[in-house]
Amino acid sequence: MLPDFEMTLRVRYQETDAQGRVHHANYLSYFEQGRVEQLRAAGRSYKALEQDGIRLVVAEATCRYHWPAEFDDELRLVTRVTHARGARIVHEYRLFRGDELMAEGTTTVACVDASGRATRLPEWLRQR
Repeated sequence: MLPDFEMTLRVRYQETDAQGRVHHANYLSYFEQGRVEQLRAAGRSYKALEQDGIRLVVAEATCRYHWPAEFDDELRLVTRVTHARGARIVHEYRLFRGDELMAEGTTTVACVDASGRATRLPEWLRQR
């Protein structure tokens, strides 16, 4: 199973709306960055998974917004796997500016083969 992962990111201008705040949809993109980089830090990549015929597709996503992030804010994203069994992985995310919790959420990704059929997670991704 993947270890907890932490990364920093800086809010880019194009991620903000007319009020100068991060558009709500971009938080899900941040969460995706967390998943991708967590996998890379564990020595694998999404690209390599796909080359092996494995796809991890988002089946469910949630986000709770606490405070708005703004252009040029430096944010810290913590990504944690809370469940990895069968054909599903559940990730939990917490996004901070300093020590202030800005947003939190979850995603459930389903493991499918190249034809789109559900398939078991590779052994190295499963919880023990």
